[in-house]
Amino acid sequence: MQRRPCGAAAAPLITRYPQCSCAWVYGIMLTHELVPAAEVDSKWLMVVLHGLGDSMEGYRWLPDALNLPWLNYLLVNAPDDYHGGFSWYDFEDDPAPGVERSRGAMFGLLDAQRESGFPTGQTFQFGFSQGCLITMEVAMRYPHQLAGCVGVSGYVHEPEQAVRELSPEAKKQSILFTLGTFDPIIPVEKVKGQLNLLRQDGELQIESKEFAKDHTIAGEEEISLIRGFLLVQRQAL
Repeated sequence: MQRRPCGAAAAPLITRYPQCSCAWVYGIMLTHELVPAAEVDSKWLMVVLHGLGDSMEGYRWLPDALNLPWLNYLLVNAPDDYHGGFSWYDFEDDPAPGVERSRGAMFGLLDAQRESGFPTGQTFQFGFSQGCLITMEVAMRYPHQLAGCVGVSGYVHEPEQAVRELSPEAKKQSILFTLGTFDPIIPVEKVKGQLNLLRQDGELQIESKEFAKDHTIAGEEEISLIRGFLLVQRQAL
């Protein structure tokens, strides 16, 4: 599902990425591209996961919108083709196998970034819709503490089970989660209940914010919240 901010021009979806890297992790290929920070030699990184039917092309606007010269971006394509874009898991049937596979692939990709010189403690994870769900999987289960996690317009896969399987680092992760009051795809009240369960039973540090929006990013209002979260987390480390 497309997630560009309100008023933004549509970006074409393509399936050939001649300047991108491909990594085989957990038996699947994740195509990704590094957008370097304006500040040379910066080791701050944000890994960006798109939503259903989208691709990395849908997020090329994000570095300019956030305007954080110290931040590198790793734009990532989900592993499965889906109507001209990609998907992280099968939402129409049983999502569990795809969620587990994509979660494992993301663990491998994050490990690879650390080995290439981007410290995990200076790495943010961002995701929209399906990418939000995978971002939450990383926040709850990845065995290393990240700089912070941002989930936009998504939900949590099997939160009761996740609470029982939390990584020892999960309670240390800082999470920003945004929702849309008028989202026709994501049931906002159900998701708010999921987040409350994770806070109460899992003791997770989740800051949530509801916007008067549908299934999108609410322009500068939401971007400014995300930017502020990234800046606070950077200063705290």
